[in-house]
Amino acid sequence: MGGTPTRHHTHSRRNKGRSHFALKQKNLVSCTNCGTLIKPNTTCSNCGFYKGKPQAKILKKIERVQRREKEKATTRAQGK
Repeated sequence: MGGTPTRHHTHSRRNKGRSHFALKQKNLVSCTNCGTLIKPNTTCSNCGFYKGKPQAKILKKIERVQRREKEKATTRAQGK
């Protein structure tokens, strides 16, 4: 027969099991370089700095994204 419960749980027992499902507020800190709110212990996606030092991989990614946005803006301005 498998997964069918033979006896039902009460509303309170069911809800007690769900007591930890509530969303928790994110803990954010400001970047030391640019001041953007970021998660702790992560590289800033805005400026690419981590603990006051630039991170090469992230800086390359940010430059690539900015280049693509610039190309999109120029194609829109040309009307293509």
